[in-house]
Amino acid sequence: MAAEPVAWRADGVPRSERFGDNYHTETGALAQARHVFLGGCGLPEAWSGRSKWLILETGFGLGLNFLTTWQAWRADANRPRMLHFVSVEAHPVGPEDLLRAAGAYPELMPLAEELAAQWHGLLPGFHRLAFDQGRVLLTLCIGDVQPMLRAQRFEADSIFLDGFSPEQNPAMWSPDTLKAVSRFARQGTGLATWTCARAVRDALSQNGFQLETRPGLPPKRDCLAGVFAPAWTVRRRGPAPEHVEAPGRCAVIGAGLAGAAVAASLARRGWQVTVLDAADRPAAGASGLPVGVLAPHVSPDDALLSRLTRAGIRATWLELERLLQEGRDWRAAGVLERRPEGDTRVPDGWSESGPNESWPASAAQLANAGLPADAPALWHARAGWVRPSRLIEGWLREPGIEFRGNAPVARLSRSAAGWQLRDAADRLLAEADRVVVAAGYESGRFAPELPLQPVRGQVAWGRMAGDLALPATPLNGDGHLIAHVPEDEGALLWLAGATFDRDSTDLVPQAADADANRERLERLHPVAAAALAPAFEHGEAKTWVGIRCASGDRRPLVGPLGEAGLWACTALGSRGLSFAALCAELLAAQWHGEPLPLPANLAKALGTERTAP
Repeated sequence: MAAEPVAWRADGVPRSERFGDNYHTETGALAQARHVFLGGCGLPEAWSGRSKWLILETGFGLGLNFLTTWQAWRADANRPRMLHFVSVEAHPVGPEDLLRAAGAYPELMPLAEELAAQWHGLLPGFHRLAFDQGRVLLTLCIGDVQPMLRAQRFEADSIFLDGFSPEQNPAMWSPDTLKAVSRFARQGTGLATWTCARAVRDALSQNGFQLETRPGLPPKRDCLAGVFAPAWTVRRRGPAPEHVEAPGRCAVIGAGLAGAAVAASLARRGWQVTVLDAADRPAAGASGLPVGVLAPHVSPDDALLSRLTRAGIRATWLELERLLQEGRDWRAAGVLERRPEGDTRVPDGWSESGPNESWPASAAQLANAGLPADAPALWHARAGWVRPSRLIEGWLREPGIEFRGNAPVARLSRSAAGWQLRDAADRLLAEADRVVVAAGYESGRFAPELPLQPVRGQVAWGRMAGDLALPATPLNGDGHLIAHVPEDEGALLWLAGATFDRDSTDLVPQAADADANRERLERLHPVAAAALAPAFEHGEAKTWVGIRCASGDRRPLVGPLGEAGLWACTALGSRGLSFAALCAELLAAQWHGEPLPLPANLAKALGTERTAP
């Protein structure tokens, strides 16, 4: 799983030893990207005035097609609001080679630095990278081309075919691969590639592309451009992706992590979003936890939940970096996870050298956290603590979002304009084209068919005295401990917990739960438990109680609720920080027929349809 090595020739041309081929023509990658790919698909002129533009690429390589497309988008006053670039790559290079490749082009270098900063954790699967306030979205599909194409579904506006030569990398250009590529085309989809190999032309023609040979860049005499215009009616497998013609008005019920994330994702796409909550302020429910842990689930077989949380944390991390101040609102400190005795297993091949970002903790990491050198634990490098209310506030500040507190929605009804939202006295609170239910365990009032369960959680927290010796690194496992969290007035906070009481909605603090949290803390970190004992015994430890919402299988629920324009994004359970941004982007992608941020099977595992009898 090491980064793909790049051999750099004396003239600066990068070469793949695996495929015995150059990454780009001797004329230069920037010239090739502009002439062959953007020019072959009529860009940037073709996207002028469009709300979004979707590009599929086979062969990300050193990323110069993406960087050139992104630069063209930035420079175009008539650019689409959203640019999606989806690229399949079986052998990703290292970030240093991305930067070296872009180094010859000063206009691309700032963009390459942004790309390299997000170029981490590239295990097999999908990875969503976001730039320019989330308006440019790069979905990297790491793996062999045909499985990756089967895992994604959208209608592309442009297709770039840029694998190594058909002679050296025949799988990338096989008839089966090009047939799979054609499934992403709609009438009028443009296509461009540098090769004019007869077998490639024949396969593309047989799959509905009308092709044109154009002058190439030296030493290539020709290149190929085309448009999808089959002489037959295309039959699609399954229903066509949903497509909202134009953003309108959306009402979101609930101003916690789920609702705020949905509002932000939709607002970026041009929606006018009204977020309604019964409380007078956002984050008044379970998302009002003083501080929470952001850490992935890890399993030896890299099970479904492990892959989902990893994708979710990547999505959240981007939003934390974009909206919040690191060290004040959140901290990228890593997290140490205590494990049962003898169980620090991770998937085969994972190690501290990556690209995985979790591995068995070292003796030094354990010592830094004040734990014995033989304590079984995992280290999560891409993890830390977050103040959820700050993230919610950041999302709700996005242009196009209005928050309305003291607005308890009691009833939804259809109207000529779409939906009306009314309170218990039948007063009209809002009208909207679409509604998203993101009200935690209260979502069941609007979606009784969903298998929702309230889960009460109680934590202990307080302010740290100056000499209180608590670990700087958050710990989790059976419970968690977070310390050294700055508060506005300069104090530092600590938090420990939490309990899990299913089917309870009682917000009254329980003495038995306080005792249970102390016992968890004693098992998690005995030294910290001893240091905090006086705070518990003298009544200085405070209590916070919240009611989470979980589904029957403990995965979020994102999808339609059976009536046109009524959707849910709920049941984030105790992993709201891990799932909110990902679920919101999944919902927005499904509304707009965009590329999915997850492979299709993982997206299906979050869908409301899975609960149908």
